[in-house]
Amino acid sequence: METTKEELQSLNEELVTVNSELQGKLEELSNVNDDLQNLLNGTEVATIFLDNELRIKRFTSEAKRVSNLINIDVGRPLSDIVSKLTSDRLVEDAQDVLQKLVVKERNVQTADGSWFFMRILPYRTSKNIIDGLVMTFLDITKMKKAEEVAEALHGMAASIVETVREPMLVLDEQLRVVSANQAFYRTFQLTPREVELQLLYHLCNGAWNIPKLRRLLEEILPKHSSFQDFIVGKTFPNIGRKVLVLNGRRLDQTAGQPDRILLAMEEMRVREGEEESGGKGREGKVKVEAQVERSPDPD
Repeated sequence: METTKEELQSLNEELVTVNSELQGKLEELSNVNDDLQNLLNGTEVATIFLDNELRIKRFTSEAKRVSNLINIDVGRPLSDIVSKLTSDRLVEDAQDVLQKLVVKERNVQTADGSWFFMRILPYRTSKNIIDGLVMTFLDITKMKKAEEVAEALHGMAASIVETVREPMLVLDEQLRVVSANQAFYRTFQLTPREVELQLLYHLCNGAWNIPKLRRLLEEILPKHSSFQDFIVGKTFPNIGRKVLVLNGRRLDQTAGQPDRILLAMEEMRVREGEEESGGKGREGKVKVEAQVERSPDPD
């Protein structure tokens, strides 16, 4: 009897120890869960976790911006939740990712005009088992609005360039023509097909192949340089000889877009004999500092 009592007491002590350890593990697990939830909420990224049946497992507070979720929705099918997206394909996208196990990414918009970068990917356990999906929505509204402003400004700038009477070219870092205004096409009697995406020094049967001009243009982007009043006298196909005053400068673009080179030109009216003496500026005075390119005309 005494032995049985001692065994029961020993067993009870072991149960108390195991219970204490289990309680500690539960508290540790609860703390980890709290840390995870606070981390997810702190990122301000709308996140929804789904199981393999596309039922809601958990979600962050930001997820309420893209879907009408409330706390009691945990365990409900995603299809039962009313989406706030203008193009609601969440269920179809989720099914596609779960079936093909391929990440799906696209921009989505909510009814209030906000934009999100949506990413849906399989939820993998530590044993590399697929246990549902993770859906994240990153707010890109500010970036979208900045893009819209940039596009509007670009369109405005393009309209202004088109109204300028002097010929203009926009070049990339390789001196390839990105765009030209109507004045350029009219002056040199060319079409966009003959100009756009062509190297500057290939235009007009090589008439623009001017080594000194090419060096000046190639220095603009890497050295943040510019030049003014570069005078060139050339014979161009279809229009004959022209004396042009050229100005080149860097054309800054929006973030993420490569900078360009703006080459503006103005025809210089000269009387016979003036070109050989260096040419005259717009004010009728000889520009001693002007650089005159005398490369031979193309055959």
